[in-house]
This record gives sequence, structure tokens and C-alpha cells, in this order.
Amino acid sequence: MDNISAKNVIRQTLASLERQGIEATPEAYAREFAKISKILNFKTEENTKILNILSKMTPTEKEILKQNNDLNMEDIVSILLKRINNNEMKKISKLLIKALIPSIDTHLNEEINKLKKQLEKNPYLIIKKDMQMSIQKLIEQRMLNDKVLLENNTSDTIKIINNINNHIGDAININKNGNMTIDEISKELNIIDILNNDDASNIQNKLQNVAMSMSEKISENTDKLEKNKSEIDILREQIQELETELIKTKCENELDHLTSALTRKAYENQISLIEEKYLRAGNDYAIVFFDIDHFKKVNDTYGHDAGDLVLSTFAKVLLRSTREIDIIGRFGGEEFIGILHFNHEDELATYINRVKSLITSHKFQYKEYKISITFSAGVTVRSKNNSYKEALDLADELLYKAKNSGRNKIIFQNGTEL
Repeated sequence: MDNISAKNVIRQTLASLERQGIEATPEAYAREFAKISKILNFKTEENTKILNILSKMTPTEKEILKQNNDLNMEDIVSILLKRINNNEMKKISKLLIKALIPSIDTHLNEEINKLKKQLEKNPYLIIKKDMQMSIQKLIEQRMLNDKVLLENNTSDTIKIINNINNHIGDAININKNGNMTIDEISKELNIIDILNNDDASNIQNKLQNVAMSMSEKISENTDKLEKNKSEIDILREQIQELETELIKTKCENELDHLTSALTRKAYENQISLIEEKYLRAGNDYAIVFFDIDHFKKVNDTYGHDAGDLVLSTFAKVLLRSTREIDIIGRFGGEEFIGILHFNHEDELATYINRVKSLITSHKFQYKEYKISITFSAGVTVRSKNNSYKEALDLADELLYKAKNSGRNKIIFQNGTEL
């Protein structure tokens, strides 16, 4: 270390503290010394250590220290003391793997084992962004696979049970018919007049006994089959109830909890199917971007509960005005998106006019307040664009054009305005 330079840094550090009226405590001195050293590009052994430690810190730890330009060793130590130790990281990693493993579908076990080996080798990988994204993707894929497999298995089970039930029903009918035939034979044998022929009489008795025995066995088997059929009917009802619950749960997960419109993710899934159908069969559709005008003003004036009421009611109007073959999704905030099938473009204007009339002619009741709202929209037709994305982006542009030109306006791709 250059003694003259060190003295200069010390002198300037003390002078700076005095100018600021700060007492030269060890902590204040160390912080100011680091600041002056950085300004004068004076490298000390501590500065070198700090830089070395910083290079090994995690992005999160660096972010915490980012706001402080005058780092000293005490700052570094205080952050490092908050780290989770290696044993705790191992425990967290094991819990994470255990949470992933219980599952119906087994196709991702190889990927889970690979992740398990990586975390066992280095538990601190769990704090890396790439690893967290991989884990999240794996969890989402596992849940999706489980749902699909369970739905398929439930459907297949119902088919098998229905087939078994049909076969049992056939067996019961055959047994009943057979039992009636044997009873008839037994009656006929009873009335046959065998003239003083002991051998023939013995044969007749044996045949009657066989007929009675067969009749009893068939009746017994029929009772068992009918009992089994009842049990299978109960099982089928239980599985059908399970299937109904699965469908209900799936629908609930796909709907926005506030508005009952499709979530953004569910919308993306639906539009991909609609677009495939368009590319395959040419079934045209329109994209409508809706946006409630001055929604922030509603929140600021009446509160967020009022805003939620406006959102949910607006969505109900859209959903009730839209056919089942079409979809309404919540795209984000106060923005909604509609996918509408049509035969003639005039139908789109009729639909929009109906929605606009319902929204603008009614007031939204919140407590003692009656809130009037309007909306803006942009409308495009898929067949008039090169791709779904192009049609979507244009609908978005038309929406903002409507908002920027006064709001309470719907602009169509062909230039029509309502």
C-alpha cells in the first residue's frame, strides 16, 4: 500500500465526516473511507475482498446491496448472515422433490429424477432463476398430465362398466328364459302318461329331478347376477359423479374468479383450437377487444369494491349476450376479449349494438351510488388478416384508436364506427 495515498484518503475521510457533521465512529468512518477510496480509485485489501465476495453472491443478494454504493465488510456480513445454511437447503430440496413425486402420471419421473440428482449435488441451485423456472414448468406439466390421464381413465372405466353391465343384463335375460323353458319341460314330463313301464318311469323321475336342479341353480345364479348388476350400477353412478366433479373443477379453474369469463390461459387454449379449425375448415371468426372507459376513475371515486362490481356486471352482460359457440375471456384488468363466429359481418354490428345498448342504458348500482359506464372496442375479422396474431394486434390498435378519439366508440376493421 502507498503510505502517502493512504494518508490522503484518511485525511479526506475525516474532513468529509467533519463537513457533514457526522461523528467519526468506527462504522461511520469505515463507510466514508470506502466512499472516498472509490472516488480516488484507491484499492485496499478490504476493497479487493469485497469485490471477490460480491462476485460469488446470488443475484438476490446483489439486488439487496445494489442501492448502497458505499459498501463495507459489515454490509456484506449482514447479508450473508441471512443466508439459509446448506442443511436447510437440503431439507427444502427434499421436500420439493417429495411434493413432485406423488402423482398419477409417471411419464415425467425421469425428468424429476434428473432434477433430484442436481439438487442433491448442489441444493443452492434452488435459488437460481433457471432452476425455479424449470421446477415451475415441471409442476405445471405434471398437473396437466395428471388431469388428462384421470379424465381419460374415468371415461374408459365408464365404458368398461357399461359393457360389463350390458353383458350381465344379457346373461340375466338368458337365465330367465332358460329357467322358463326348463319349467315348461318339467311340467310336460309330469303329465306324460307312461304305461306300466318302470324303466321309463325312472327316466321320467330323473329328468324331472335334473330339470328342478337346473332351475334352482339358474335361479340362484340369476339372483347373484342381479345383485352384481345393482352394485355395478352404483359404481357407475359414483364414477359418473366423479367425472362431473372433474369437469366442474376444470371449468372453475378455467374461469376468472371475479367475472366468470375465461382466464387468460384458458382463452389461449380455446383460441388455439378455434384457429386450428379455421386453418383446417375455414370457419371464420371475429376478434373483439373490449375496454371499460375511465375504469380507474370508478376505482378512485367509489373504491375497488365498486370497481369489482362494475367488472363482474360488465362481464355478465357480455356472457349473456354471447352464444355458447363463442367465447369471452378476461384479457387483463378491465380488458375483455370476445371470439365470435358469424355468417355475415352485419351480425357483428348487431351484436355490438346489443351489448352497447345494455351497458349504456343501465346504471350500475353500488350501495347508494348509480354508476354510468361506457366502453370502447376494436373489431377485426380473421380471414382479412394473414394470421391470428396480426388480427389480434390490429384489434388492439383499433381499440386504442377508439379510446384516443373520445372513447365510447367501437371501430371495425373495415372503417365502420359505432
